[in-house]
Amino acid sequence: MGLNETHSAERIHIGFFGSRNAGKSSLVNSITGQQVAVVSDIAGTTTDSVKKTMEINPIGPVVITDTPGYDDEGELGSKRILAAKRTINMTDIAVLVVDAVKGFGRTEKELADIFREKDIPFITVYNKADLLESEPEVSEGEIYVSALRNIKINELKRMIGSLYIAGNKVNFVSDFVNSGDYVVLVVPIDSSAPKGRLILPQQQAVREILDAGGQAIVVREYALRKTLNSIGVRPALVITDSQVFEQVERETPADIPLTSFSILMARYKGFLDTAVCGARAVDGLGDGDRVLISEGCTHHRQCNDIGTVKLPGWIREYTGKDIEFEFSSGHGFPDEISGFSMIIHCGGCMLNDREMRFRMKCAADQGVPVTNYGLMIAYMKGILERSIQVIYS
Repeated sequence: MGLNETHSAERIHIGFFGSRNAGKSSLVNSITGQQVAVVSDIAGTTTDSVKKTMEINPIGPVVITDTPGYDDEGELGSKRILAAKRTINMTDIAVLVVDAVKGFGRTEKELADIFREKDIPFITVYNKADLLESEPEVSEGEIYVSALRNIKINELKRMIGSLYIAGNKVNFVSDFVNSGDYVVLVVPIDSSAPKGRLILPQQQAVREILDAGGQAIVVREYALRKTLNSIGVRPALVITDSQVFEQVERETPADIPLTSFSILMARYKGFLDTAVCGARAVDGLGDGDRVLISEGCTHHRQCNDIGTVKLPGWIREYTGKDIEFEFSSGHGFPDEISGFSMIIHCGGCMLNDREMRFRMKCAADQGVPVTNYGLMIAYMKGILERSIQVIYS
């Protein structure tokens, strides 16, 4: 991804769903103006979800996903349908593609019901309209098109754009920063840090601070004390990586607001209140309890990885209990989580808001407390109240 490109987690995700051979792939190719997906008269040609990043006016940056047919058959077909279901959970706008000749059937009804249940705005697109003698009247949210003949594709784009509402998404950090403020960012560089770059929350913080007219000072943990003593002004905020939370809290004077990238990300993704409550569930863990530690990315595990090594160690030390830990990464969040006593999630910077909300709802529906790395660490180190004060004050 180029430095000027919008990360996929920050793009609107538009998913194309429907039966096999309804023309989903042809429609995706028509909308993108590129051969993104393989097109064939053979039903079931699309075997995996295919993604394409682009821009659509008036939405802006989007991810378009072409999914396998939702009516696929057999053991392999069931796996393809499962992949389509998982795509639904990260979809902001759905396009339900219907074969205009065959019409609206059981598969289409099932998909429409799922979109309504999950509160996903969707358009019903009757493809292959060029094969009809006449075009039937349509209701609101419906359109007849022909991907083959490129008929009404621009109208469809406008309909997709009309479904998008920007909403009132909070900023990551800029609402805590005034013009001229200094903000100190503590960024450890160890074996788990990505080579040659900062992770997304760190990049996002720097950009928002600059946009707000502030001054971002990025330091490693061992340079924090010297930096605070040498800049000559009181910083408006110190933001730290969770792994060095305890050290940074010790070295940051009590009159300087302190928080972490992970806590800001929980707020940004809309589940901070849930995560604050969920962190306290660690006090109720007992011997043999199962805890799921889930990450949204699939980075290479290091020997001292925070998710698989450090957190389990800290939790066992804090509770004194023999706890069983299980792990998930990427989009492999388990469907059945009721057997877990607690879920500890990463910040979720690689997942879009829809998928994070889905995961939080799954936890709430199945009665499982959920928190994230930063809040869990802050709670166990006794610094949770201080680390969230800047947000709730």
